[in-house]
Amino acid sequence: MIVMRLLHVGLGVFWAGALFFMAWFLIPSVRDAGPEGAKVVQALQRRGFMTILPIAAIVTILSGVVLMWRVSAGFQPAWSRSPTGMAVGIGAVAAIIGFGIGVGVMRPATMKAGALAETLGTLADAGARDARMAEIQALRMRAAKAAQWVAGLLAIAVVTMAVARYL
Repeated sequence: MIVMRLLHVGLGVFWAGALFFMAWFLIPSVRDAGPEGAKVVQALQRRGFMTILPIAAIVTILSGVVLMWRVSAGFQPAWSRSPTGMAVGIGAVAAIIGFGIGVGVMRPATMKAGALAETLGTLADAGARDARMAEIQALRMRAAKAAQWVAGLLAIAVVTMAVARYL
């Protein structure tokens, strides 16, 4: 129980904190930096951030399922209908949906934008370069919107998990 709780809380703090930082500070700052901002995103990718973040999310979710199973005595319906059970359930659903958006929308858009940005130097034609920049910008906007959604859903998860035992 202690190990599961440490994994769930510790990695959940990392996952949620990273998304809050990205959605509200990093992405707007990268956007403000213009073409130079892409270097920051590429550096994060080289350091494995886009791999570590989903792994932390998966371990957070799986440890949460184990904790929920143990606390609910095997997912007993009576516990699930209690105020505590409903709060934990809402938080779990919010986190799982956030994970889906993160790995299904945010991560692919970020990775593709990074890969396309690395090819800009190979384009000699200004028109082709402008078209590529427009494609990169559209992908970055998609990733930014997805990050805002994930951060919002994780905020719901954090709040419901924090207060669930007191309901």
